[in-house]
Amino acid sequence: MEKRYDPEDRTLKFVKSKDEITGDDDPNILRAEMSCKHAVDPNSLTQWCRSLLDRGQYKFYCPALKNGTTENCGQEWSYHEVRKLAVLTSEEQRHFEETVAVLAAAEYCEYKSCPGCQTFVERTDLSNLSVHCTICTAEKGHVYEFCWQCLKQWKGPGPRSDRCSNEGCTNMELEILRTCPLVSLIETVVKKCPSIRACPTCGKLLEHNQRGCKNIICCRCHVEFCFACLELTPICQAKRPESWFDVCAKGISPRQTAIPTWHRHD
Repeated sequence: MEKRYDPEDRTLKFVKSKDEITGDDDPNILRAEMSCKHAVDPNSLTQWCRSLLDRGQYKFYCPALKNGTTENCGQEWSYHEVRKLAVLTSEEQRHFEETVAVLAAAEYCEYKSCPGCQTFVERTDLSNLSVHCTICTAEKGHVYEFCWQCLKQWKGPGPRSDRCSNEGCTNMELEILRTCPLVSLIETVVKKCPSIRACPTCGKLLEHNQRGCKNIICCRCHVEFCFACLELTPICQAKRPESWFDVCAKGISPRQTAIPTWHRHD
């Protein structure tokens, strides 16, 4: 059975405003006003949140543009707020919640299954691929480490951030950065730019959506940077003010050969 929002819920406010996700401005349709004061239709809200989950993002941010700018609102909608309005069956709601939990754990816990004992092991040093398993170490009577990248028992010297000495241990993200095609950002003058970039703050691989200016906001760390020169937007703009659609002072950065490590301070 499809779950609908509760029309008697007094915490919900419906207004005659444009749907900020689809752009539909039919004045005869009431839409929900979110905590950021932008209005959305429950159906478009559901589709938007599904698309975010499909891209590996478990936090929901308002995509509306601020008045008169190309900058997104970006305010986070709580899952509680989204759940009240989302049009989901009970099975879909359970899938939503399980996906949110898995993505959150993957981001904040950095865990994988040890190839020796199959228990989940957390990686505390994000710059080191060699991970120590305390259970296997105790059971085997000697230090047991495995490679976070190829998930085999560690071979060769360590610590290392690129690969271990096992055959076939390859950083697929670096391979993507090395082989991705060059593109032009169609609404800017930027040409022959790598189509995929690793966020300079957290290392997440990102593509430009080919809309608007050359700057993008990372869906994981939510830091804005220039897709062309890879500087944070304030730095890029300080070097050449108002160059949102123009060439950067630094020029187009070449293909990245390393993935930035995100040192979080939670």
